[in-house]
Amino acid sequence: MSSQRKKQSIKLDLVLHDVTVLSITVPLRASNKRLKLAKGSTFIGTQEPAANSEHKAANNTGLQNDENRSFRKELDAAKRHSVVLILGKNSKDTMAPPPAEDDGSKMDIDNPSTTEVESKSAPINTTPSASSESASKYPNMELAQSIHQLVVTVGPNPRLDADEAKAVGIPSDLNAKVMKEVGGPDVANPSLYRELKGTLGWESMPGCLSEEELKAMEEKNTATLAELEKKVEEAKEQSGDMEVLDARFAIARFAAKSLSKDEALDAYDKVLALPKLSSGKTIDALMESARVASFYSDTTKNASIIDRASKLAKEGGDWDRRNRLKVYNALSLFLARDVKVAASLLIDCVATFSCSELCSYTDFVVYTMLSSILHLPRTDLKTKIIDGPEILSIIQEIPIITTLVNALYDCDYKAYLHAMVEVHPILVADRFLEPHSGYIMRELHVLGYKQFLDSYKSVTLESMASSFGVGTKYLDLQLSRFIAAGRLTAKVDKFGGVVETNRPDLKNAQYRDMIQQGDVLLNRIQKLARVVDL
Repeated sequence: MSSQRKKQSIKLDLVLHDVTVLSITVPLRASNKRLKLAKGSTFIGTQEPAANSEHKAANNTGLQNDENRSFRKELDAAKRHSVVLILGKNSKDTMAPPPAEDDGSKMDIDNPSTTEVESKSAPINTTPSASSESASKYPNMELAQSIHQLVVTVGPNPRLDADEAKAVGIPSDLNAKVMKEVGGPDVANPSLYRELKGTLGWESMPGCLSEEELKAMEEKNTATLAELEKKVEEAKEQSGDMEVLDARFAIARFAAKSLSKDEALDAYDKVLALPKLSSGKTIDALMESARVASFYSDTTKNASIIDRASKLAKEGGDWDRRNRLKVYNALSLFLARDVKVAASLLIDCVATFSCSELCSYTDFVVYTMLSSILHLPRTDLKTKIIDGPEILSIIQEIPIITTLVNALYDCDYKAYLHAMVEVHPILVADRFLEPHSGYIMRELHVLGYKQFLDSYKSVTLESMASSFGVGTKYLDLQLSRFIAAGRLTAKVDKFGGVVETNRPDLKNAQYRDMIQQGDVLLNRIQKLARVVDL
């Protein structure tokens, strides 16, 4: 490192990832001083000659030692010259020389060894977030998706035929793969195996485990659970709270992988019952517990756990946990058919998605696009979805959904209806979308018809049927159903073959809503009055 000496002081700029995060000035009281650099530390301090060992030790601690008063005095008194220090992840990224000046001089740098750096770095008192890389991968939500796909293709009441299953990418050997995974060493879940054995017809398949083998698997899991419980007791006696917490998490994650739903939820309840549990670890445990409930399609339990985690995240919790919790909350709302609120949460996470333990990014974008097309205005749909850079990066993986959205925006209604036909198997094959596949298809029909009729005062049935690529009888049946339900503000003149729109203005709509709400309120008051009289 080179620096300029004027009045025996230098200015230190701490640069992290090309951003200057700290600028200080340090006086040089001796000509033979050297600058000590500790890679990974938050400050690089000066080093005095070896004569004063106490002062040397105090300076080497840097800004991490708040009690270093003598060093703070030096910081306050210093006023000169630039040296740039760069801290990087690579061991070579240690320093960069400042711009050359005419009257400069050289300063030596001591690069301490890795052992020396680790011994001098102070511990950071923070609780790291369980990001998608460090979060437990069990229960495996990809396995849950595969099980759902098998249920809708080879289950007791299949909803997809072989051609539709192939169109959405369901492999023909998926049943054998799932059977091997559930009964294999990675999962080894006998309770789940028994449940799927009859549902998916594994008895007639080669390699199906017998009841004796499942009992042996249960005994092995019981022995493993006993060993993990023993580690908890040892941690209580010999270690601290963090070791007890880690041991409890190990039990809960093992239960989520290899035990039943109730046993897994009970294990996470024991984690949450630990004293002195930080808010961050509490949110981590709640999110993993919510995944257990979601894996077994317990939507009520899942919603209650996520609601509890959301309340806790508002009081405290880092950005990563709150960001991942948005995805949990959005998919829970999607299952509850609160699509509008779910769409806003999903859009917020498009650029910062890190919740790969719950769903893949491709599936996440599909949920975002389908929920957004139902509720976003055309301008927002264009900027946030169609032209969104994150979504554009993966549109090649989801061509059918992309065609659906683009066709609606471009008013290509024939392509829009054709894309809807291809979208239906995708909805059925997804565990989050399948419960609402009928609702989504109905809303997509209403959306297309409404957008078309908004451009006309009146239009012939034949012209409208030609635009959508369907017959007049089918279109008449569809329109009459939606008009009778109040979803379309139009009327069909069957004799003349004309569809006339009668869009009410805002004031009339508000007046009608007020009358309807008033009638509901009066009915409730009358019921209450009858109860009070009794």
